Amino acid sequence: MHFDVVIVGGGHGGAAQAAQLRQRGFTGSLAIITAEPELPYERPPLSKEYLAGEKSFERMLLRPPAFWAERNVEVMTGTRVTAVDAAAHNLETTAGAISYGQLVWAAGGDPRKLSSPGHELPGLHAIRTRADVDALKADLKPESRVLVVGGGYIGLESAAVLRKLGHSVTVIEAMDRVLARVAGPELSAFYEAEHRAHGVEIVTGAGLASLAAVGDAKLATLTDGRQIVADVVIVGIGIVPAVEPLLAAGATGGNGVWVDDHCRTSLPDVFAIGDCALHANAFAGGAEIRLESVQNAADMAITVARVITGDPAPYHAVPWFWSNQYDLRLQTMGLSIGHDQTVLRGDPATRSFSLIYLKAGKVIALDCVNAARDYVQGKALVEQGVVVPVEALADTATLLKTWHPA
Repeated sequence: MHFDVVIVGGGHGGAAQAAQLRQRGFTGSLAIITAEPELPYERPPLSKEYLAGEKSFERMLLRPPAFWAERNVEVMTGTRVTAVDAAAHNLETTAGAISYGQLVWAAGGDPRKLSSPGHELPGLHAIRTRADVDALKADLKPESRVLVVGGGYIGLESAAVLRKLGHSVTVIEAMDRVLARVAGPELSAFYEAEHRAHGVEIVTGAGLASLAAVGDAKLATLTDGRQIVADVVIVGIGIVPAVEPLLAAGATGGNGVWVDDHCRTSLPDVFAIGDCALHANAFAGGAEIRLESVQNAADMAITVARVITGDPAPYHAVPWFWSNQYDLRLQTMGLSIGHDQTVLRGDPATRSFSLIYLKAGKVIALDCVNAARDYVQGKALVEQGVVVPVEALADTATLLKTWHPA
């Protein structure tokens, strides 16, 4: 088999890549290779509405099945790439050899697994694919005791859903606060208090030392010595970028695969986008990072589509993220990496407020909780690195758009 463009990965990035190429007039042969048995679908609802039973899988499809057929996009489901021969422009896959003109790697990552004793026990669940969540739901019984390992977005979102479903939930986080990798201490404290108010036990500063089977349950021993009995264990400790075939083929990388400002890897005619793409990001002070977000995957797909269709423009997009927990809608604009000042806008007691992060006086990021207006109006401030008086940022009567660049 040969395709002019092969896209590896059936998530947001892969789906956006195919759609963007066709939208921009690309008429060559085009294939998406995905290891999953399903057509490309949304991932964010997995830890939220899908886990809660509030959204059917059919409503999570990114495009209806007819979309791919009408645009002559071959979607090869249940197919895994095992090796890349960059010089020959050839892929070895579980469906046979496939040659390509250009390759876009959008494979994302695989859930990071526990390394502590007991990590091989059955019944440990990740939340990364539909199959993961279906297996988790099958294991849940009425009033199951659930242990969530990891206090990031996935861990807290699933904890919120499971509490709503009537399960007892304990979240353990090895760092000294939840959301430590993505938010400031003030936001962490707010979310810890919210979860505790809903009956979730939050344990910080303690990792998982070991797991042991106790009948049908599991006994978790923490690094601080305390023990927790759980019927179900969810592991949400990040992902491992799925880039082994590219690195084995000689691509530059390590924590992901390195790409330039047009999302090209160091291999000829090979691009990478989304969660697995290690790139220098202007909103992180030029540091090389990976961004695990729908926004990043979609914007990088646009960058690659422009290169392939002869209208190149470097990747430059303000990062944004969101998280739904209980009745709280957290929306983040920008990256707070390296901030030296935090401004509170609004009153957390009202459950509607924003935290604005500054660096050398410039606005670099906002965390907005039930404050959509701040989130929307804050984008231009982050994009342009606008200096705004702290008093004005803190004053909810002053709209942030007042300080938009002319």
